Amino acid sequence: MRNHAQIVAIVILFIVAILGYFLFIQNRGPEFTFEENQTDTIIDTHTMEEINTTDGTKHSIPLNEILSGGPPKDGIPSIDDPKFLSAEDAGFLAGSDVGLGLSIGGEDRFYPYQILVWHEIVNDTVGDTPVLVTYCPLCATGIVFERKVKGEEQEFGVSGRLWQSNLLMYNRGEEESLWSQVLGEAVVGEHTGEKLAVVRSSTVRWEDWKREHPDTKVLSKDTGAVRVYGQDPYGDYYTNESVSFGASFSDTRLHPKAFVLGIEVQNQFKAYHKDALPEGETKDSFAGVEVVISKNSIGEVSMSVAGEELPYVGGFWFSWLAVHEETELYK
Repeated sequence: MRNHAQIVAIVILFIVAILGYFLFIQNRGPEFTFEENQTDTIIDTHTMEEINTTDGTKHSIPLNEILSGGPPKDGIPSIDDPKFLSAEDAGFLAGSDVGLGLSIGGEDRFYPYQILVWHEIVNDTVGDTPVLVTYCPLCATGIVFERKVKGEEQEFGVSGRLWQSNLLMYNRGEEESLWSQVLGEAVVGEHTGEKLAVVRSSTVRWEDWKREHPDTKVLSKDTGAVRVYGQDPYGDYYTNESVSFGASFSDTRLHPKAFVLGIEVQNQFKAYHKDALPEGETKDSFAGVEVVISKNSIGEVSMSVAGEELPYVGGFWFSWLAVHEETELYK
């Protein structure tokens, strides 16, 4: 009798799962499909980028370079109602675990990569600031953006598509577009050419972040999804030399998976090998300006030009080089 009850329970759970999947498919919106036919081109005078229109679809990257990453649209579920723990209650984290540290208005938060590797996007609000916390495991790009488009708050999801091995996000709702995470810019759809404002964050180890920010909140594993948090599906990918999903690499200056911080100044690009930056202050001349770089004892980095904060993007060297071929390198 007990075995019979267990079998019935399993069958019921299976039926519920199937029904839930079909409801998810119906409600997630259409897949992105691309066919390059007749294309018209204009130049965005603000960014000096080409914006093309193919069969009514605006885009700034070749449509045939957009690849499927495997899971469908929203198959990697964003976290849209994040829950947080105190540092004392985050016992699931080891001191060496890495994540994104974020400080806004005196409020500190830590987003562990062992959770982000399964979700890639967190739609969050810190104080009064709506933020888009993103992580692309293939490129090690952990970037936080202000979650606004044309001044309006937006929610983002994982499109299931990749460009140059990098996450393509999409904004939900009207005028849905694809956004390159590494560029922080819409590359397909009505918003093509628009950029998201970068919010400074740091890729750091948990023990270091906790020591410097003892009152930090930590993203909880209570995400609403069932995942094996603490196990990384990418194995030794982070240290080997392989690149994939449309990206290629032949540069000899650094290992393709070396971690760099990339900047843009007056439409010119430069990457700084993070390990080459000493603790303290470094001054560098680039694009006719002086870039001041500060790195503290736990590896948090800030950059500025003439006293104004300079946003940067942290990630693998191959990823930065794939989208900024003409880049200088500080190593």
